[in-house]
Amino acid sequence: MKPGDSAPDFELKDQDGNPVRLNAFRSRSAVVLYFYPKDDTSGCTKEACAFRDQFAAFRNLDAQVLGVSSDSEASHRAFRAKYNLPFPLLSDPAGKVRKLYGVKSTLGIIPGRVTFVIDRKGVIREVFSSQLQPEEHIRRALAALK
Repeated sequence: MKPGDSAPDFELKDQDGNPVRLNAFRSRSAVVLYFYPKDDTSGCTKEACAFRDQFAAFRNLDAQVLGVSSDSEASHRAFRAKYNLPFPLLSDPAGKVRKLYGVKSTLGIIPGRVTFVIDRKGVIREVFSSQLQPEEHIRRALAALK
């Protein structure tokens, strides 16, 4: 997936088992969809907390943040509570949505860290991939939304 492509619709369950569908946000808000490797690991915690710390800025730009990993709903619930994350974490246990968006693994073993900024029409406006710069994802997403 690249800028200008239509974002594929999907439905995944959040940390509380509620279904979240991408198209539900269409025309209502932009979406910052970020894929990350694993709950409660060093880089993923830095990234999630940076999204949390800038959450008001995303809301002011009418953007919804959604985090996605293959962790279970229970793992997401604990991670979200531990760090007081104000946005949903979606469980993609089989990696179907990760594959749908073409998010590749690093070194073939670590799930990729990729952020997509999707506008209200469902068009991808920014794609940023960096395993080693988790906090840069937030800066790039905010810049794309502005």
